[in-house]
Amino acid sequence: MPDESVPARPLRCVFVYGTLRRGGSNDITRLKPAPRYVGPAQVAGVLYHLGAYPGMLLGGGRCVVGEVYAITPALEAVLDGIEGVQGDPGDEYIRREVAVQVAEQLLRCLVYEINPQHVVAAPEIPHGDWLRAVGRQSN
Repeated sequence: MPDESVPARPLRCVFVYGTLRRGGSNDITRLKPAPRYVGPAQVAGVLYHLGAYPGMLLGGGRCVVGEVYAITPALEAVLDGIEGVQGDPGDEYIRREVAVQVAEQLLRCLVYEINPQHVVAAPEIPHGDWLRAVGRQSN
C-alpha cells in the first residue's frame, strides 16, 4: 500500500526545440515513459544548424520555437542520454532551467542549451524553427 503521507513529486517540464519535437527524428512522444504534452512555446535564444540536429544558445533578441512536455524522472534520464549530458565541461549540451510561458501559465522548464564552444562556426537559423529548417511541418 503506498504511503499517502508523502506527496507525489510533481512532474518536471522540458522545453524541446529540435529533434525531440513531435515529428523530429528523436520525437519525445515515442519515448518511454511517455511524456504529457503541455503546449507550444517559444524561448528567447538563437538556434544553430549543426547538421542532423540543432543547438540553442539562450538569450538574445530572437525566439526559438518549441514544445513543452511534462516528464518523469525516468524520462529525464533518457533525455540526458540522448543529449549526452554527463556533467563534464566539454559536454555538447548543458542542462538549464528557464521560465517558459505556455498559454496562461509560466512554467519552470528544463532545456538543453548547446555548449557555446560547439557553435563557433555553425550557421544560425534566423526564424528559430528547427522543423521548418529541415522541411518538416511545425506544430
